[in-house]
Amino acid sequence: MVEIAVGLGVAFSLVFSEIFGVAAGGIVVPGYIALNLNNIWMLAGTLAVSFVTYGAVRLTSLFLFIYGRRRLVLAILLGFIFGSVLRNVVTDPVFAVSDIRVEAIGYIIPGLIANWMERQGILQTIASVTIASVVVRLLVMIIMGGRILA
Repeated sequence: MVEIAVGLGVAFSLVFSEIFGVAAGGIVVPGYIALNLNNIWMLAGTLAVSFVTYGAVRLTSLFLFIYGRRRLVLAILLGFIFGSVLRNVVTDPVFAVSDIRVEAIGYIIPGLIANWMERQGILQTIASVTIASVVVRLLVMIIMGGRILA
């Protein structure tokens, strides 16, 4: 099922980008987000890590000349670090205040989203990721015979 979702996400990202001129947060992002649309805490964690990463990249760009590949690598690296902190420190049972586990989806997804927030704007990126992910999830459900993904 992951292969179908990621493949459809890649295809839909390309179509979405060509038709509307807005990227859906990277070519693999819609597929992975679509697989996790039923987990609000993972979506919240991914969005939180993406915003923190976006802010850190913006702050870093005030002091360093960051563009192109450097910005992408920095965003992915910071997203990886902040996602790991969220996953291993903030939601660790020792520090957590409840049983809810807030995690980021994957290791590079928050960094990719943050990179596109920097490139095309926050609202455009969040809107395009949301629309693309919902469409991909719907297509996966149709392909899987109407089963709701859990």
